[in-house]
Amino acid sequence: MNLVAKFGLGVASLLVLIAALSPLLASWDRVQSQDLVSRLDSPDRFHLMGRDQLGRDELARIFYGARVSMLVGLSVVTISSIIGVLIGAVSGYAGGWTDRIVSGFLFNVFLSFPGILLAIAMVAFLGPSLKNLIVALSVIGWVGYARLMRAQVLKVREYDFVTAARALGASNVRILLKHILPNSIQPLIVQASLGMAGAILAEAGMSFLGLGVPEPIPSWGKMIDDSREFWFTAPHLFIFPGVMIALAVLSFNFIGDGLREKLDPRQQAR
Repeated sequence: MNLVAKFGLGVASLLVLIAALSPLLASWDRVQSQDLVSRLDSPDRFHLMGRDQLGRDELARIFYGARVSMLVGLSVVTISSIIGVLIGAVSGYAGGWTDRIVSGFLFNVFLSFPGILLAIAMVAFLGPSLKNLIVALSVIGWVGYARLMRAQVLKVREYDFVTAARALGASNVRILLKHILPNSIQPLIVQASLGMAGAILAEAGMSFLGLGVPEPIPSWGKMIDDSREFWFTAPHLFIFPGVMIALAVLSFNFIGDGLREKLDPRQQAR
């Protein structure tokens, strides 16, 4: 793994650690505690990222915002990949009318809508909440995994070891689970790391539009939205959450690029 990928892995690991330990790093009372006298204070040694428009500690809110971003990213990637792998594997292995209906109709229906607009419509209909946000992003995210899995299965099912297993009388389920899926999963690992970055960015965008997690739960995107009136008087309100979003997205993109280079023999040779 190259140096850039190692940097991304280190940053991503730190963000996951911050998200897991956020209740220990900053109490919930510190996140909610308001001090209007100290509102919009610049960073100092007691409040390293300053205070927001209600006098709340910005660092504590950043910590809990990491919790939301990592939870959404992991949940969306897990749900989307499971659904996509199942649908793509069945479509690619079954072929025939099953493949025509799934890849020729179902995939195109979901791909015909702009993903973020579909997610916005779903959350606006269901109501802003963490669960609805995860559901909406999973609905628009599974298609990429399904298309990739279908392409891998179409290739692997023609290999000699699959033909041999079929000749020995192995069932379709056994061939799919024991022979095809283990040899098709590598590109999905890269897709998952890139999907994590996309989910974090989508969550920030939805929260910025007011369709993310409701108050009083902090979110990096919502923090940037709340800071719009103070961009010139208190720039730290949008700089710190913006930097965190950029670091999170870049780190997972770097990991994805590193994994692609590591798992692809052509990239290694180059």
